[in-house]
Amino acid sequence: MSGGGHAAKGGTKGAHAKGHGKKHGAQEEEHENHERWLVSYADMMTLLMVLFIVLFAISQVDQKKFAELKNGLAVGFGSPSVAFDGGESTLMESSDSDSPMDMSSGIGGTTSDATAIQEAVAAKERASASAKQKAAQQEVENFEKIKAKIEESLKKQGLADSVKFTIDERGLVVTVVTSAIVFDGGEAQLLSTGREIMAGIGPAIAGLPNKIEVDGHTNQLAGTTGSYPSGWELSTARASTVVRFLHGNAGIPENRLMASGFADTKPLYPADDPRAASLNRRVEIIVLSSLPADTRALLPSAAPSE
Repeated sequence: MSGGGHAAKGGTKGAHAKGHGKKHGAQEEEHENHERWLVSYADMMTLLMVLFIVLFAISQVDQKKFAELKNGLAVGFGSPSVAFDGGESTLMESSDSDSPMDMSSGIGGTTSDATAIQEAVAAKERASASAKQKAAQQEVENFEKIKAKIEESLKKQGLADSVKFTIDERGLVVTVVTSAIVFDGGEAQLLSTGREIMAGIGPAIAGLPNKIEVDGHTNQLAGTTGSYPSGWELSTARASTVVRFLHGNAGIPENRLMASGFADTKPLYPADDPRAASLNRRVEIIVLSSLPADTRALLPSAAPSE
């Protein structure tokens, strides 16, 4: 009896020990892996190795590919292709030279490279200047067509001599001398002949996309401003009258029209010139060019000489 009880007791202890061992093993499996830093370290070392390989690769210049790139740029800029002198020359004059590369003489330190780059830049500038000149010439041709339409319209009414045309950096300038047939002295209401002149100009410019500026000018005779206190009000009123006519009779949208008055500050002729009193008093209808400012500056030179 006692022996059997002892064995049972021993068996119970064994079972208890076995169960305890399983529990301890499960706890060991749940422990965090402290060696994960090795993975990050390996990734960092790999990236560093790739970085140094890339740095080493870009430090080695393929002279042939560089020559092809340079010649391609030169051709793209309008300059003929230029070959390297000396064939497969290196970036520096001598691979064992301790002197730094001379950047002032161009990439590779050779005079031919610097010359090629300068020629490419010059060719690009010439191409740009040529494009601007062509654009200015095309704009002048457009203005000449508008001028011809206005002249044809006014000729039918016998008023072809009532306006003159010029092309400046602003665009096409149609100058109407505001003599007694356009405005009464010192007044800003269009007379019947003045309305006929504007009716001949309006349809020729109504369909254009260009903005239209109307400038009023008076002469130096400040005492003849009629009901207006000065030439400023008179010149502005006359310009505004023309703008209203072009909008109401020619159908030019308001957002394309603007009026300005300059009094006698922009005379065509000096005050002592016999023509000053009659010709400085004028209204200018300007078809403004939409070209960039640097191209508009070429319009006077592109215009035909009178």
